[in-house]
Amino acid sequence: MKDGIIVEHVYKSFGKEKVLEDVNLTIEKGKIFGVVGNNGSGKTVLMKCICGFLQADSGKITINEKVIGKDCDFPESLGMIIETPGFLPNISGYKNLKILAGLKAAIGKKEILDSLERVGLDPYMKKHVAKYSLGMRQRLGIAQAIMEDPDVLILDEPFNGLDKTGVKHMRELLKELKNQGKSILLASHNAQDIEELCDDVHEMEDKWI
Repeated sequence: MKDGIIVEHVYKSFGKEKVLEDVNLTIEKGKIFGVVGNNGSGKTVLMKCICGFLQADSGKITINEKVIGKDCDFPESLGMIIETPGFLPNISGYKNLKILAGLKAAIGKKEILDSLERVGLDPYMKKHVAKYSLGMRQRLGIAQAIMEDPDVLILDEPFNGLDKTGVKHMRELLKELKNQGKSILLASHNAQDIEELCDDVHEMEDKWI
């Protein structure tokens, strides 16, 4: 397999606490891979290692043929939600995404507006993010993750705060992204999310808590 995510024999400890122990995953293009486990089982730590935010103690993480920490510090074509998305509270969702898009200057106004529309937010809404509901913030986080059309998506509990309609909408969006050939790693506490969306599942063992 060339493209996609390959995690090989990854270990990560904080002091004496072993959080990741010999984790091995392969996530192909056009697949959704689920990670499940109790709080503290290492799901978020694993995702941060894949994104390059944390360095594994040992092992190798390869994304689209590039080894993280060796060939690049961060994956080149990556969208993510890890923990609660953070935005500037006193401007609109569109203006937040415009600022973030300006960091790479890879997309323009059309792509930002399209991403907001895809997640069910009004692209022209002037409301400041401080007045968004939790579900709206989550939708904005997903819009940020997809707006640059990345090859890889790392989504840590992306349905948090969404009502039933919102969850259904986002599940359909993830299926659409999968069909476009994205490699998607998904962590969710909801068994139905995992069952409906995932092609394969890795269970983080409770002994790592």
